[in-house]
Amino acid sequence: MEKEKNIEVSLLLDFYGQLLKPSGKEALELYYNEDLSLSEISEQLGITRQGVYDNVKRSEQRLFELEEKLGLFKRFRELEQGLDEIADEAKKIYENSDNTQIITLAKAIERKASILKE
Repeated sequence: MEKEKNIEVSLLLDFYGQLLKPSGKEALELYYNEDLSLSEISEQLGITRQGVYDNVKRSEQRLFELEEKLGLFKRFRELEQGLDEIADEAKKIYENSDNTQIITLAKAIERKASILKE
């Protein structure tokens, strides 16, 4: 469960990081993305370990509040899932069709869906 939270915070940081205070964003990036300990971050930022801990917890809370209010990450995941479904259906169509135009169109749809997911 802790690993899932780490991944979620890291993804939320990608979405909302620019809305955090620079010090909070930096602390989260070092903690979650660079996998540094609180002590290592403390040395790097020149603040106490407790200061780093407080900054990380405050910034985490802010990320979850932003997602709760704005829901951008949830919508992104839904769009991503929809693109997967479209790509899968397009693949089924061109694998089961004899019509050259349909095959070409379905392959193009599958490619576009894959590109949009990157």
